[in-house]
Amino acid sequence: MRTPPTLTDRRLAAVKVALFVAALAPAAHLVWDLAFDGLGPDPVEALQRRTGAWTLNFLLLTLAVTPLRSITGLHWLLRLRRMLGLYAFFYGTLHFLVFIGFDHAFDVDAIARDVLKRPFTAVGFAAWAIMLPLALTSHQGAIRALGGRRWQALHRSVYAAGILAALHYLWLAEALLWPILYATLLALLLGWRAQDRIRRHRPWPTPPKVQPIRFFRK
Repeated sequence: MRTPPTLTDRRLAAVKVALFVAALAPAAHLVWDLAFDGLGPDPVEALQRRTGAWTLNFLLLTLAVTPLRSITGLHWLLRLRRMLGLYAFFYGTLHFLVFIGFDHAFDVDAIARDVLKRPFTAVGFAAWAIMLPLALTSHQGAIRALGGRRWQALHRSVYAAGILAALHYLWLAEALLWPILYATLLALLLGWRAQDRIRRHRPWPTPPKVQPIRFFRK
């Protein structure tokens, strides 16, 4: 069986730099379009749609790291998961700021009325609120402070964030093709994680006790 390739620290650093630049490209494209009137007749809606889509993209990429590592044997993929998760939070925060800033000019009353009128906004806010502590505790100091087990339990809430984000998109979209595609990919990833967790925690069957064969009677 062929051994999966490994990366030296230098090559892994190069991969991280390339990923950082590539993940920042959608935000740079948004800034360019905002500066040069490239967002169409409704810039606020375009900003909300694109920042929301990239939030979901990076959430799915973050959740895909462990299955890809398990299938391919490329253990260095785990070293990229933190950056992908932080970018999911980054684009989710941009999405949230567009909603409260561009759409409602930070008017608390207008935001509250919108939440009551369109509950899917509350679902989206809940997804962002779940991601907030995950982003704040994504460093080694938080792992030492919380302890590995509690830190892992906290970061499993990313599954809930993904479900709420997909529901938020499905609820507000007029055309259902892309929301259903995102929800399907999320369901596949969560299904794989659930199956893998069950497999790893399933007790191994106890082998039957073997009786010695006696050829002669005492």
